[in-house]
Amino acid sequence: MIEQPENLVYKRVKFFTEHSPSLRLYLERKQGYFIAKRCFDIVTSLMIIVLVLSWLLPILMVLIKLDSRGPVFFKQKRVGFLGRVFWCYKLRTMYINREADIRQASENDPRITRIGQFLRVTGLDEFPQFINVLLGHMSIVGPRPHMYADCNKFANAISGYKFRNLVKPGITGLAQIKGYRGPTKDFESIFHRYQFDAFYVRNANFWLDIRIVRKTGAQIIGEVIARVFKSKSQQKMSAEGYNTPSLKTIQN
Repeated sequence: MIEQPENLVYKRVKFFTEHSPSLRLYLERKQGYFIAKRCFDIVTSLMIIVLVLSWLLPILMVLIKLDSRGPVFFKQKRVGFLGRVFWCYKLRTMYINREADIRQASENDPRITRIGQFLRVTGLDEFPQFINVLLGHMSIVGPRPHMYADCNKFANAISGYKFRNLVKPGITGLAQIKGYRGPTKDFESIFHRYQFDAFYVRNANFWLDIRIVRKTGAQIIGEVIARVFKSKSQQKMSAEGYNTPSLKTIQN
């Protein structure tokens, strides 16, 4: 019987931690923090689910259904704590396509729906992951979980990449507030993300988590405001008759 690849990932990481005294010491030293963090995750995710998702989710479900055909939710296997594979939930932001599990979304990706653009900018597409947090698959703060194929690809490119799996993956993380939110564009982007993820794993503490949550909220609000002003500016220019000159106009 052939063993599932995700089980092999978990066994490799488990073997690594069990045979490394320094990593065992790390996990033991952080035990109090992990307990406090889990309590924070449970309380916060319950509040979000009851106070926000209970009324917001039905509205978003209707908008997604009106915008395009397909299911409201999108689930995908991601690699989590100690290499364990779990189903990660999101609101669907793309048209139904076969490449969703093997190719990341890119900027101005034609697969993204109109409502999907809004959901991605505001981060609302990630809100179902509070269910993952409540179930214990994820934390509110931590390195973002990757698809299994990407995890192996990045691990082959960067030595020690799976070190980031020593904590639960998060809805947001240090790399995200440092500007590495969204798809990984190139090796340099992957490398810098890993540096921030590794720094977080080594220095994880409750106050760092609070800072990351606050910074994430501020960035999302700022991005939404910037998009609104940009849209209004474009509408104003269009109404006043400002059009981009064509090549023929410039030559004449």
